[in-house]
Amino acid sequence: MNRIFGTNKPKAPKPTIADAISTTDARADSVEVKIKKLDGELMKYKEQMKRMRDGPAKEAVKQKAMRILKQKKLYEGQRDQLVQQSFNMEQGNMAMDNLKNTLVTVDAMQLANKELKGQYKKINLDKIEKIQDEMEDLLEQASDLQETMARSYGLPDGIDEDDLEAELDALGDELMEDEAEPSYLQEPAYTTPDMPNAVAGDPAANPVQLDEYGLPVAPAPTKLNA
Repeated sequence: MNRIFGTNKPKAPKPTIADAISTTDARADSVEVKIKKLDGELMKYKEQMKRMRDGPAKEAVKQKAMRILKQKKLYEGQRDQLVQQSFNMEQGNMAMDNLKNTLVTVDAMQLANKELKGQYKKINLDKIEKIQDEMEDLLEQASDLQETMARSYGLPDGIDEDDLEAELDALGDELMEDEAEPSYLQEPAYTTPDMPNAVAGDPAANPVQLDEYGLPVAPAPTKLNA
């Protein structure tokens, strides 16, 4: 069947603006190469004219140089047009990119707004206020409970605050006096007694006989009569 009726050839993709910019830049580059080539020829003719005398030969070289110069001007105008076209297309491409980015941003913002609206619909402001009130009541109950648990027991009734303050002041004075007096719980400071000024071996000064080191001498044992 394909041999009889043939097949449709696949259509080539349409050129994009990026392809058009690339093609235009390539054309501008090729024109620039031609301009440089003409510059080389002009320099050659100019050097040749410097070495020639005025006459028909020099005039012929001059005409060739003028023709090359006209071609250069045409190529330069074409190059400038191509460069301007490429610049315009780049500006359009940038505008398209900015527009695409703007559309993406708008879509993202719309989606975010939709999600936020859905989340806010799940929130009940009255319910939140009720929870806050209940929390406040619970905190007050907890404070009352702490005060109740901290209540003191066994205190005598009818105690005057002024009497308590006076007793507290007197108690402070007593504590200061107690700190000034020596405490019996503290260990006594031991002092070394002064040694008597006695001369060793002098029975008049010390009835107890002392040796040369100041130590008492033991009495000699008494003998029993047989």
